[in-house]
Amino acid sequence: MTTWESAENILCIRLDTIGDVLMTTPAIRALKASNPRRRITLLTSSAGVAAASLVPEIDEVMVYDAPWLKATAPRLNSRPEYEMAEHLRLLNFDGAIIFTVYSQNPLPSAFLCYLADIPLRLAHCHENPYQLLTDWVKDPEPEKFVRHEVQRQLNLVGTIGCYTDDERLSLRVPNEALAVVEGILQNIGIDKQRPLIVIHPGATAASRRYPPEKFALVARTLAMDMGMQVVFTGTESEQELVAEIEKAMMAADAIAKGFYQKIAVTDDLSPKSAAVHSLVGYLNLSELAALLQLSSLLISNNTGPVHIAAAVGTPVVDLYALTNPQHTPWGIPNRVLFHDVPCKYCYKSICPEGHHQCLSLVTPESVVDAACELLQIQVEKELAIQS
Repeated sequence: MTTWESAENILCIRLDTIGDVLMTTPAIRALKASNPRRRITLLTSSAGVAAASLVPEIDEVMVYDAPWLKATAPRLNSRPEYEMAEHLRLLNFDGAIIFTVYSQNPLPSAFLCYLADIPLRLAHCHENPYQLLTDWVKDPEPEKFVRHEVQRQLNLVGTIGCYTDDERLSLRVPNEALAVVEGILQNIGIDKQRPLIVIHPGATAASRRYPPEKFALVARTLAMDMGMQVVFTGTESEQELVAEIEKAMMAADAIAKGFYQKIAVTDDLSPKSAAVHSLVGYLNLSELAALLQLSSLLISNNTGPVHIAAAVGTPVVDLYALTNPQHTPWGIPNRVLFHDVPCKYCYKSICPEGHHQCLSLVTPESVVDAACELLQIQVEKELAIQS
């Protein structure tokens, strides 16, 4: 009879996005630490696969966009589910661990594993799963308490005797990506001896976006008034957002002072002198991770790059919309900024009140102050090491 202690071929299911996958990595490390012979396969979504490929504890990644997730396109029929169940059956897994946030139902994934005849199946679940789970952890959230997402998953694998002394997020930046980014930074004139601040102003959910005009004031103050080096990042679809921020910076008289110049990234980057640069739409995920590893600080909405920064050890100023309480930066120096509101923890992608006050009432001055505090902590730490 297969037991968790003897189980070596393990399927981990995390059908979510970049940040969720990274916040599961300490639990995956615990699975490896408890039995070094274990082989870990991660079943994740198209959105999570890029991050999973950078996690050294994961041996193989499979992509599955499940029909019970919001972002999945409508199915024509149920054939993909039958095919996935049969594929999992052929891989002869000893056990499956289903990682979810407390608002997700694990039973569809559990049923998939049941159909695949995976003998051991572990998950949090609010209701009695009967035969779908062999190891049921009754979900205490949110009725009794709410944990950080990392702690939730560590506690789950702890129920089968898996622990780790290293609870940091896991991500390995490829050397090739570091070389590419170092070349870009050199070509756009970044001075490695001075602080480099990355600002990531986008987020998939509108409710988690700090106002562009306030980001503009933050960037202008750091770059033009304080002489910091600032780089904007984002996906191709966020070009318009960053253009709006640039326009707001110009409206704040940045151009007249001669400090701001947009850097257009081309295949032929050449050195330019500017306080603010844009790499929006230019970096892939591993290169973004490299940039964050080489940076002094990230200022961002609560979205994937926050967790990438945490995984590479870079401090974060997190503009944290109060849509949920579980996803603050883990294991790094940070400042979590928000304005407390009665409607907090709404779990909505669009602000149901229409005012966005949990973010909109956070002042640019407080963001700049938080950035300066974290930079000063780094300076003091470096001085202490040198002495």
